[in-house]
Amino acid sequence: MTKHRIYSISVASVYPHYIAKAEKKGRTRAEVDEIFRWLTGYSQKQLEAALAGGTNFEDFFTQAPAPNPARDLITGVICGIRVENIEDPLMKEIRYLDKLIDELARGKAMAKILRGQGR
Repeated sequence: MTKHRIYSISVASVYPHYIAKAEKKGRTRAEVDEIFRWLTGYSQKQLEAALAGGTNFEDFFTQAPAPNPARDLITGVICGIRVENIEDPLMKEIRYLDKLIDELARGKAMAKILRGQGR
């Protein structure tokens, strides 16, 4: 089976779009970074190193130091697909991130976005 194209794209190439989406709705880069850290367990320094190093989505998620066990609480539709029904584990991780950034841009409180484990 061939891998999806998104797996080989660098996280750093998409990251500015996540920031722009959040900032357009009055949210901050710090909140986007908090979502990344909560989801993956990366520290801020590790996150910045992964972005600077051009880490692709596959490596970013497979090398995540401590994927948050509460990420299974992320449900809903993103890109027309129910997140909880995605079978490919890597695609599910990417869609979790997309869903959380979407919730941020829609004005949801960080504590709710982080499933009660934020701030």
